[in-house]
Formats: sequence, C-alpha cells, structure tokens
Amino acid sequence: MTKIIHVQLLEGRKNYYFGSIPAIYSVLSSEQIGIKQSSLERVGLSKGGTVLNKKAIIKAGTLIRSSKK
Repeated sequence: MTKIIHVQLLEGRKNYYFGSIPAIYSVLSSEQIGIKQSSLERVGLSKGGTVLNKKAIIKAGTLIRSSKK
C-alpha cells in the first residue's frame, strides 16, 4: 500500500494529493496551508493523523489498490 497525504484548502475548496510532506511544500506555501513544514512533520501524520486549521485540512491515509491476479 502507498501512503498518501490529502490537503484540502478551505478557501476555494481545492484538493491536492501528495506522496510526502516535502512534496506538499514544492507546490503550496506554508502561508497557503497555514502550517510550516517542520510543524507538520512533528504532528504525526504518518500515523494517520489529521491537521485542521483556518486554511486547510490535511489528512494522511493509505491508497488501496486492487490485488493483482
């Protein structure tokens, strides 16, 4: 299974999907999502956590794929 991070910007209701925390900051700024990279790395997203602030909802999850036959 593959780790995925979903970022939903509350203003404009845009959704983004990333494979890592550094990938988020290659597309969006900390001002856009309301949290710095170092802070986001400390909150434990890798354990399926969620970050909610005034600018974004950030969730970590697992991409489920069909099994190969």
